[in-house]
Amino acid sequence: MDIKEDFLLDARGMKCPMPSVKTALALEQLGGGGIVKVMIDDPVSKNDLPAWVKSNGHQVLRVEDMQDHVEVYVKKAQA
Repeated sequence: MDIKEDFLLDARGMKCPMPSVKTALALEQLGGGGIVKVMIDDPVSKNDLPAWVKSNGHQVLRVEDMQDHVEVYVKKAQA
């Protein structure tokens, strides 16, 4: 399944909780159903970011391990 993001957030080099904070700010810019692709390389954020997304009512569409980072696709909840 190919997912087309509305916003690309490169959070590589950021430590937890900053990827979640930046994701929240990116989601604020989108309407309901908008998709943010978040690129992270912090091992703690690999688990924390999806947990934060779900706890805030949004949806994790995919978590994909790449060679040097992880890509998390987040769909904003409908208003």
